Amino acid sequence: MQQTPFTHKHIALGAKMAEFAGFNMPISYSGINDEHHAVRTNAGVFDVSHMGEFIIKGEHALDLIQRVTTNDASKLTAGKAQYSALTNEEGGIVDDLLVYCLEENKTYMLVVNASNIAKDWKWISKYNHRHAEMHDISAKTCLLAVQGPNATKILQPLTEIDILNQPYYTFSKGTFAGVDNVVVSATGYTGAGGVEIYFENKDGAAGKVWDKLFEVGAPQGLKPIGLAARDTLRLEMGYCLYGNDIDDTTSPLEAGLGWVTKFTKDFTAREILEEQKKNGVERKLVGFEMLEKGIPRHDYEIKDFSGMTIGKVTSGTQSPSLGKAIGMGYVRTVFSRIDAKIYIKIRDKLLQAKVVKLPFS
Repeated sequence: MQQTPFTHKHIALGAKMAEFAGFNMPISYSGINDEHHAVRTNAGVFDVSHMGEFIIKGEHALDLIQRVTTNDASKLTAGKAQYSALTNEEGGIVDDLLVYCLEENKTYMLVVNASNIAKDWKWISKYNHRHAEMHDISAKTCLLAVQGPNATKILQPLTEIDILNQPYYTFSKGTFAGVDNVVVSATGYTGAGGVEIYFENKDGAAGKVWDKLFEVGAPQGLKPIGLAARDTLRLEMGYCLYGNDIDDTTSPLEAGLGWVTKFTKDFTAREILEEQKKNGVERKLVGFEMLEKGIPRHDYEIKDFSGMTIGKVTSGTQSPSLGKAIGMGYVRTVFSRIDAKIYIKIRDKLLQAKVVKLPFS
């Protein structure tokens, strides 16, 4: 198993560790509910250094990104970021990712999912016909997400960057906790506000940043947070998790990602997705809440009132913030309207649920 530069910190803090995407990662410290509420009400630190980062640069960098991603990266100016997707030739999702514009029309950083680093690199390289410069900087890049309503207030003394007033989906580069050349962005995965901190792990930078974070933050209630709470936080917001809610067989339009699918340019499987947009899709990803007692889990069957299978659950949990069981899943489009009654098969029982608007409330 691979380690992140913070693995020894997690173990020293008594985190429950487990393998995730080939890395030894912290699943929880003080417990999922406690960590979840810490982020929703105050602030927490996630080690997400397992994520992948690619630098694409040169005069053909933008052309390559436009060719392989669904969103329109030509709209990006320096200091702005964008959520996007890589699609395969059948219209499925190779990965969802973030595109950061470091220098307009010249230099970009792509942030991809940990389990897809090798796959994404191979996929993007396949379309790099004009030989844009590509660098995989995943192994040397640290990434900490500090999330929560008080995150920026706690962190502001550690940097000259004005993170208190940083607009959503923008980033700045500067000094953070005494470390130079740090990218601080506002593109969080929890819906609770906060920032992400990217920096190279050299000259003990990882330990320095981690220790400074908690030196300043611990007295204000800043807590380390594991992947289990990250999952419940993102699910409450209706954010997709690759490998659960989206994968190589799901299209952006089925997954509700039409808003990052722009037909103003050419990209992989554009014609297939245009056809889906024109004629509609046969299934859609929906959010639902349980009306009867039971917790939906990944791959549970979704049924109609007669017991016929109409889809399957992709993510589900007992929501710590809302105090009810929630989930997402693909259903036949006819069952996707808000308030539609569906049934989740849990331990051989059909338990009633209803389709709800995302994010959950």
